[in-house]
Amino acid sequence: MNPLLSIRDLTVRYDSRHDKAPALRSASLDVSVGERLAIIGESGSGKSTLALAIAGLLPRPARIQGSIDWFLPLDGKAPLGGRDIGFVFQDPSGSLDPVMSIGKQIGEVIRTHLGLGRRAARARAAELIERVRLPDPRAVLNAYPHQLSGGQRQRVAIAAAIAAGPKLLIADEATSALDTIVQAEIVTLIRQLVAEDGMTLIFISHDIALAAELAQRVAVFRHGELVEVGETADIVTKPRTAYTRSLLDAHLGLDAAPLLDLTPPVPA
Repeated sequence: MNPLLSIRDLTVRYDSRHDKAPALRSASLDVSVGERLAIIGESGSGKSTLALAIAGLLPRPARIQGSIDWFLPLDGKAPLGGRDIGFVFQDPSGSLDPVMSIGKQIGEVIRTHLGLGRRAARARAAELIERVRLPDPRAVLNAYPHQLSGGQRQRVAIAAAIAAGPKLLIADEATSALDTIVQAEIVTLIRQLVAEDGMTLIFISHDIALAAELAQRVAVFRHGELVEVGETADIVTKPRTAYTRSLLDAHLGLDAAPLLDLTPPVPA
């Protein structure tokens, strides 16, 4: 597979004092065009910091060392958020404007990055609402975020994130605030959209089960460090570190069948 980006020795500090541990320490990771990569770990592991660094969304006080190099199809150019990178946040209420209708919010992304007129942008927004499986697109376009459920708002956020046809979609804990049934629906939706549009996916989660359902590879972070990375089936069935084993063991009540089904069947 062709490389999309290469991260080398990336360190991120939110505090300038070197006596405090960095949020991310000397992380090196490659992401290929079209792959689905999950980054997992507990709170404070550095996974969201890595996602924000890739998207260029780190807050100003953050100090960065190391490099993030972009390859095809960007050819070394810095990606533009909203156009080349779509980002889905954990809380859609924080990324959606409460006083702007859904149609205007999605249409603004389309007009800014695709240069379409108002009418064409609204038609495109309606198509996106249908793609994320929300009923009655016209009603949704005229609605405001507070009039939708949490799951519906997250679908709108996904529609906005893919509106300009990004090459990379980053979903940062995009399902953690939702109930189990809605989580599964959102994961299925993300998988379908990524496949249909040929996007690369970075899926950030603390839930190794969701990661196993969605990703081809899994990178495990702990205390700001990358501790293990590999193919999903290998991570699930043959974890190399005690920490990854603990993440697997922590899923009390988790149906293990989907994880076990990752192993290819033996030919008859």
